[in-house]
Amino acid sequence: MPDHTIGKHDEWSAARAELLEREQELGELDEELAKQRMELPWVRGEKEYTFDTEDGKKTLVELFDRRSQLLIYHLMFGPTYDAACPGCTGLADHLDAALVHMNNRDVTLMCISRAPIEKLKAYKQRMGWTFPWASSFASDFNFDFDFSHTEEQMKASELAKEIAEAPDWLRDWADSVGTDLASGMAESPVGTSSPARTEASTTRTRAPLPTAFCSRPTTPSCSTRSRPGETSTSRSAATTSTRGRGVFGATIGPG
Repeated sequence: MPDHTIGKHDEWSAARAELLEREQELGELDEELAKQRMELPWVRGEKEYTFDTEDGKKTLVELFDRRSQLLIYHLMFGPTYDAACPGCTGLADHLDAALVHMNNRDVTLMCISRAPIEKLKAYKQRMGWTFPWASSFASDFNFDFDFSHTEEQMKASELAKEIAEAPDWLRDWADSVGTDLASGMAESPVGTSSPARTEASTTRTRAPLPTAFCSRPTTPSCSTRSRPGETSTSRSAATTSTRGRGVFGATIGPG
């Protein structure tokens, strides 16, 4: 355990009051961001996508499972991974408890990853998960929604520099998922996308990247080991808009 300041009760009270003031400021900012997040424009889905699921191939519309809303968590598990991202796994451990509540609100909650379906099925069984999990391995879905990067994008982006100058803990993260760092980070950033069905078409909105969670494996919270003297933290919260005229948006972002 790291060394910590030991003080008197009045010192603690003063420090706590100062912290509370900052927490309240953060809460007000969070409300503003939540409102801004809900006002993001939606994009009409024009392209057809097919996914591999435990029940065979399904289109994007079929993933809705007869509900009007679909909330997708993009779980980092690339084709070359042996295991999912530890940070994503920690979040996914809580999804099963949310399933019945989301379904009762006309929302289908599921995960999508780019690893082949057989890898996903094996990992799902290992973790004891029951939520739906589809593979986008045979489609451009992840690339079109900016949740995966092509080799060309990797070479042209800042990720190339981050990989070349990666700290030890980030390399540890790549080891933990069983792949090289470049292939590992090609599956970032993580987040959610939220397609919604109307009578005429499918539209979608994408959540902003959670800044304090695991927007890509560049914080120790995504690694199985923290840097010396650091405590890994993560937080995220689900927010939903009000439904109107058969259109619905749902996002996950900083809570």
